[in-house]
Amino acid sequence: MARILIAEDEPRIASFIEKGLTSAGFVTSTVADGASAFDYAMTGGFDLMVLDIGLPEMDGFTVLRKLRAEGNRIPVIVLTARDSVQDTVAGLEGGADDYMPKPFRFEELLARTRLRLTAERPTELTVLSCGGLSLDLRTRRATVGGCTVDLSAREFALAETFLRHPGQVLTREQLLSHVWGYDFDPASNVVDVYVRYLRRKLGADRFVTLRGMGYRLEELP
Repeated sequence: MARILIAEDEPRIASFIEKGLTSAGFVTSTVADGASAFDYAMTGGFDLMVLDIGLPEMDGFTVLRKLRAEGNRIPVIVLTARDSVQDTVAGLEGGADDYMPKPFRFEELLARTRLRLTAERPTELTVLSCGGLSLDLRTRRATVGGCTVDLSAREFALAETFLRHPGQVLTREQLLSHVWGYDFDPASNVVDVYVRYLRRKLGADRFVTLRGMGYRLEELP
């Protein structure tokens, strides 16, 4: 089971990431400043680090430079509110393995996390299947009964969430958090809209509505 270090000083975002990664089966530890991020990463007890740039005491760029200068090759996904080309280049040239601007969707962070860990673990699952429905996480391709179906990025992320929890009831709040991110509006009906899109494209009987509870992916014969 992979261990992930989360270095984020905003409690709401840190909690959002931690809950999501824990529910996806990872073991997480969270720190709120750059010095702690560096010290924890240097223990060698983590498989990947999610690193915010705007950390107190020592910013993320400095943490990254110090880690690489020490020969520490832990995979690092940088998170930042800075989205300029210069900052992106600085992060990648400083040794980051990936770079995500805020705000971000959890499903995208999860996909990038799995991709980086796959480089270390070639046997990582890359195709999800349930009752004739398959998603290839590498090619971002969906197939139903052997036929390819075009999905938008958001539709794919929602379908992936269902396929990772087949037969499990997922509330609208869970789906909003996983697919639309930590800035979602809990009063939005966007989940219902996108479930209708998936029903049209992937099969209406696959996605069952449980009134007052949420949705469940059914395994069709």
